[in-house]
Amino acid sequence: MRPVLPHTARWPALFCGLLALVVVGGVAVGSYRIPLQDLVLGLSDQQLQVLLNIRLPRVALGVVVGAALAVSGAALQGLFRNPLADPGLIGITSGAAFFASVCIVAGVTALPGLWGMVALSGAAFLGGLITTAVIFRIAAAAGQVSVASMLLAGIAINAMALAGINFVSFLSDDQQLRSINFWMMGSLGGALWPAVLVCAAIVLPAMVVVWRQAKALNLVLLGEDEARYLGVEVEHLKRHIILGAALCVGAAVAVSGIIVFVGLIVPHLVRLMMGGDHRRLLPASALLGASLMVVADSFSRVLVAPAELPVGILTGLIGGPFFLWLMARQFAGRRL
Repeated sequence: MRPVLPHTARWPALFCGLLALVVVGGVAVGSYRIPLQDLVLGLSDQQLQVLLNIRLPRVALGVVVGAALAVSGAALQGLFRNPLADPGLIGITSGAAFFASVCIVAGVTALPGLWGMVALSGAAFLGGLITTAVIFRIAAAAGQVSVASMLLAGIAINAMALAGINFVSFLSDDQQLRSINFWMMGSLGGALWPAVLVCAAIVLPAMVVVWRQAKALNLVLLGEDEARYLGVEVEHLKRHIILGAALCVGAAVAVSGIIVFVGLIVPHLVRLMMGGDHRRLLPASALLGASLMVVADSFSRVLVAPAELPVGILTGLIGGPFFLWLMARQFAGRRL
């Protein structure tokens, strides 16, 4: 008799299978179509060049960026103890994009080799780190995390970051303005293997740092005082989660620009399917976030073909209604 997997144990296998399927689909679709049978029977020289130099780095970057945004969202939601926390919603993404825009206008991206990408990633990381620290300080000003303060601070920081990006855009030349617009809309169109490798080298260790705090995040859900009583070093946990989330968001913004709502949608879906145990929630969010990003990018390549819709626009169109539904669900639960 075939063994039946428990409900929560079935999902990771499904997420892994889903990721494998969407990666194959992401490689095949686009303005230049690569038939699936050619992937099995053999590729022409032109198809092989498209696969190795365009499709594979783009799909790989989508996997890394999607996983980074989803894990950072899940970690911040656990730290803030609220499912409405999201790197884009509370201003972390905008802060990282502002620092990246300053880096572009300063000409740092013109450095030779990988130094330009490393400097850009570092600037975006610094922006994400500073923004995260400021938001958490404001939200916890009264000794406990205030969701209202967090959301209001996020609105203010988003507005200030947008004003800063507009001011920097005003000072930029045509090439720099084009690059800044790339960050604002969010796209994986500039994917190259060096960018993938640099992003992965930052994101993967950061996700490991966050995942190592999974058990402590579970205990923090009971409240900070209860977590301290159970032996959790709460301030140590905060530093690690903030550092890991800022690294993930900063690296993702540096290579893809502003892509919103992935960090909000994915952890909530995983929580509905698997529960709130961060030991399973974090890796499952990484898998589902990677799948969602590859699917969204694949659609962005074919919806307005032969042109290309920036993937940040697509995730915003999907994530906005989802966020409104989530807020309505939260408020309805409170009234009950």
